[in-house]
Amino acid sequence: MSGSTSPCTLECVDWSAYTKLMNIVLPPEQERWLRARIADGQFNSPEAAVRQMIAERMAFEADDLAWARPYVDEARAAATRGEIVPLEDAIADIDAHLATLKG
Repeated sequence: MSGSTSPCTLECVDWSAYTKLMNIVLPPEQERWLRARIADGQFNSPEAAVRQMIAERMAFEADDLAWARPYVDEARAAATRGEIVPLEDAIADIDAHLATLKG
């Protein structure tokens, strides 16, 4: 057959693409931060930290924020009904709430 190729078996696969390590160089401040987190047990190793942080970032990027839609819709409906608070009052309310949490 013209243009056909022979079937590839596992012996002809270039496995180096699957076994190469990735070296990541961090700025000193980030390296100190990471080493401190490993020392206090937040991560078992730099590799574990990178895996976790990448997984979290991937989940964040995949989140379409659909869970927030009902809250946004309710806020818009409340604003339409005139149930609004001036910014200064809202900030004062938040500050008062935070003060009770701080004890």
